[in-house]
Amino acid sequence: MNNIPLPLISFLNYMETIKGKSKSTVKEYYYDLRTFFRYLKVERGLVPKIAEFEKIRIDDIDIEFIKSVTLNELYGFISYVSFVRHNNNSAKARKVSTLRSFFKFLHTKMKMIDENPTDELETPKISSRHPVHLTLMEARELLDAVEGEFRDRDYCMLTLFLNCGLRLSELVSINISNIRGDTLTVIGKGNKERTVYLNEACLKAIEDYLRVRPRNGVKDRDALFISKRKQRISNKTVQHIVKKYVEKAGLDTEKYSAHKLRHTAATLMYKHGDVDIRALQQILGHSSISTTQIYTHVDDKRLRDAMKKNPLSNDKKDANVKKNNDE
Repeated sequence: MNNIPLPLISFLNYMETIKGKSKSTVKEYYYDLRTFFRYLKVERGLVPKIAEFEKIRIDDIDIEFIKSVTLNELYGFISYVSFVRHNNNSAKARKVSTLRSFFKFLHTKMKMIDENPTDELETPKISSRHPVHLTLMEARELLDAVEGEFRDRDYCMLTLFLNCGLRLSELVSINISNIRGDTLTVIGKGNKERTVYLNEACLKAIEDYLRVRPRNGVKDRDALFISKRKQRISNKTVQHIVKKYVEKAGLDTEKYSAHKLRHTAATLMYKHGDVDIRALQQILGHSSISTTQIYTHVDDKRLRDAMKKNPLSNDKKDANVKKNNDE
């Protein structure tokens, strides 16, 4: 992140060091604001209309420029990312959140601007969708598809995804020293630490992998998952591995990804494991129960069973009619 304006540097530092946001989240803030400032420079005619958007510099953005931002320009930006960059409502909502956080920081914390132009900025409505996930049979088919030189490593990664509901960043950052007995300590969003309990399948997969995991020439000796180059495996490599086996299992690579394996774990735990929603919240590391609630909509059978267990579910009307007729 080179050539960053001072107000933006201050904001990013504040979000990481004071608010405890992860480095990946801070990068997303930067990318959103960089896109916003590039858009403004084009709209205000500060660069040619034909300028290559991704090469527009923002290091000349100063506080006077930021003070001049209007609500109309903010809505224009949201329209731009919607119709030109084809952002969905979720991506647009994140950009609105970034803009709000940025201008609120400058207004209330730094006192660098007199008014906050995002006060009246509304967030695009996000439609509530059921989480995309593999069925139990598809999850087993995915595991059965694992083969090749790195079979034990890849099988272990998929097993942890499907059993523990780990985020991609959490899986990549696992250290061997984080594993103690049947517990695994991971660092989730906002640098929050949580304990994940490992079942027999996870323990067996880890044991089998550690038996063949490279030892000599490894750059990060404590990293659990090692790449072909004997360094900590990257997010991109894991995503590629997941896609490879999704395709090999005959599943839709456009539909299923590493993150969808997290959805799968949560769905299977809720649907087949009789896991309480509060327990599921802790397992997944959600700060809000509302985030976890998307998994309560995936199992119609549970709803039917709940209705059948209602003590008034046995209609007595027919019995009373029969009794009156007998009399």
